[in-house]
Amino acid sequence: MSKAKGSTGTPATVAAADAKIEFTLHTYEPDPNAESYGEAAADALGIPHGQIFKTLLAEVDGRLVVGVVPVSSSLDLKALAAAAGGKKARMAEPRDAERATGYVVGGISPLGQRRRLPTVIDESVSALATVYVSAGRRGLQIELVPADLVRLTGASLAAVARG
Repeated sequence: MSKAKGSTGTPATVAAADAKIEFTLHTYEPDPNAESYGEAAADALGIPHGQIFKTLLAEVDGRLVVGVVPVSSSLDLKALAAAAGGKKARMAEPRDAERATGYVVGGISPLGQRRRLPTVIDESVSALATVYVSAGRRGLQIELVPADLVRLTGASLAAVARG
């Protein structure tokens, strides 16, 4: 059941509500000193690290591409470049990621981004009943079924996680 109402929502929750998909919001107290926002979120919510996915931006041949991988993994830049039809990838500068998505680092959601960017989600998401991703700010996660995440982001699936 969707639980985002009115102006209290983030662009991510508004996008999910507008798409009329079922989702659940989960709040937690973010740790500002955490080395990994995603792992801290998983620990705070008591969910496996493989069920919560982080949203990362990379530059593939000069254009921004979104990679979404489990917080227990890192983004395989070579695999992301190949999946996005490019040759070379490097992590985007945080300010470029924030400018393109409209979110702050640590709270970047694959949903409701300012600009629609090519998105690749790690194929491991297909094995999950539900997946958690940032809902657009630190301390807020959205849980939804993987097929809805793929549909709402226009993503392709590929093996882009390492580790």
